[in-house]
Amino acid sequence: MERFQDKVCMITGGGGGIGRATALSFAQEGARVAVTDLDAVAGAAVAAEINAAQGEGRAIFLAHDAGDAGDWDKVIAAVLERFGRLDVMVNNAGILLKGSIEDATLEQWHKMHRVNSDSVFLGCKAAVRVMKGKGGGAIVNVSSITGLSARPDYAAYAASKHSMLGLSRSVAIHCRQKRYGIRCNTVHPDGVLTAMTLSQLPPGFDAESLCIDRDPMARQCRPQDVANAILFLASDHARAINGTELRVDSGQLLMSL
Repeated sequence: MERFQDKVCMITGGGGGIGRATALSFAQEGARVAVTDLDAVAGAAVAAEINAAQGEGRAIFLAHDAGDAGDWDKVIAAVLERFGRLDVMVNNAGILLKGSIEDATLEQWHKMHRVNSDSVFLGCKAAVRVMKGKGGGAIVNVSSITGLSARPDYAAYAASKHSMLGLSRSVAIHCRQKRYGIRCNTVHPDGVLTAMTLSQLPPGFDAESLCIDRDPMARQCRPQDVANAILFLASDHARAINGTELRVDSGQLLMSL
């Protein structure tokens, strides 16, 4: 299946975890891919992996501070110069900092929102500007199950992911009313076995024991599970799906109701 043949897809935070799995999957399904990340080594490695497997020139890496408006102008210009268009934007860059309302500092709050909220605002704004005169496109914002619920020990993180939900809905209905042909949806994973998640576990803990591969009642899935959801929402198979939230949580949210 090549759902993205000749399409151009951009993924922020593409150097690892969900971003890497998504970038590789887009390329495997025919896309030309722009991988962006603050980590130049990891991001360049993903682009090189794609070019080695799919053919030279199929992917580029762009160093990118996703919370910086000036960086967005440079990155979008580079994507258009190289590929001439942009069909899919995946706003995936994100960080996780622990802290309850009593423990979290204002500095942590600002840092969390700069990466998890500002970057998505800037990414959506850039995507709409480019896509609206080019036949439309798809925006997929990677949120969290915490963006539909909450956790007492991640106050700033929960707030940043909730803000993404409201923004995505606003973008979706705005683009529909303007008849731009641009869809905007969110993906809400629960636990995912990524470096960011693993950093929150005690040293020496067997992370594999938390994966649904071992126990359907576990809460961790693989980055590819989330990438599969992102690709569906970004594809023409989801052309009638706009402004919605897709949970990738094995039913965890329902069990907490």
